Amino acid sequence: MIKALIFDFDGLILDTETHEYEVLQEMFEEHGSTLPLSVWGKVIGTAAGFKPFAYLEEQLGRKLDHDELTAIRRARFEQRMKTETARPGVEAYLAAAKELGLKVGLASSSDFKWVSGHLKELGLFDEFEVIQTADDVEEVKPNPELYLKAAEHLGVEPSECLAFEDSVNGSIAAKRAGMKCVIVPNKVTGALLFEEYDHRLESMAEMELELLLQRLNNQNEPAGGNSIV
Repeated sequence: MIKALIFDFDGLILDTETHEYEVLQEMFEEHGSTLPLSVWGKVIGTAAGFKPFAYLEEQLGRKLDHDELTAIRRARFEQRMKTETARPGVEAYLAAAKELGLKVGLASSSDFKWVSGHLKELGLFDEFEVIQTADDVEEVKPNPELYLKAAEHLGVEPSECLAFEDSVNGSIAAKRAGMKCVIVPNKVTGALLFEEYDHRLESMAEMELELLLQRLNNQNEPAGGNSIV
């Protein structure tokens, strides 16, 4: 029986990931190069230490001004994010969770300052009883530690939790933690190959939370790769 929901943040609640990739892709194209999703997709939802402008230098075979490129990247990203709101269905799920008496937590590979700042701008910070971020663990996703700590602080067993994820690294972390996992890919991560999950939604607005929980609670067989209820 599911007693708690644990949400990812980037790309799931707020689609920072699509804008980040599109800004980088735009900049790469301006330099006559490309940033393949097969390369960028590996670092979504984790902290891989990938340096996009070092990668661009390798493609071009010449040195670039990283500080200038970083400033351009940040300015373009911030401009895009000014009008961005929570993804469809997120607020409805949070409200439904409260009505159903479920505990609600958040587990993000980003740092607390980033997550809390955006949540406050969205007016959603107080919706979460527990927020676990990169500041709280030694290793972020796909390591399951973030999810295990979130469950511990919520006072529930991992098997009683449902994780919502948009990235491959995040879904791996949730399943390794022993949780059910619903993936809700965004424009960018929708093209990635997910290995294991319990249900896939294109948007949380696609299905009411209560119906989703009923389907998951009624599952009798363990989820396999790319299973869709």
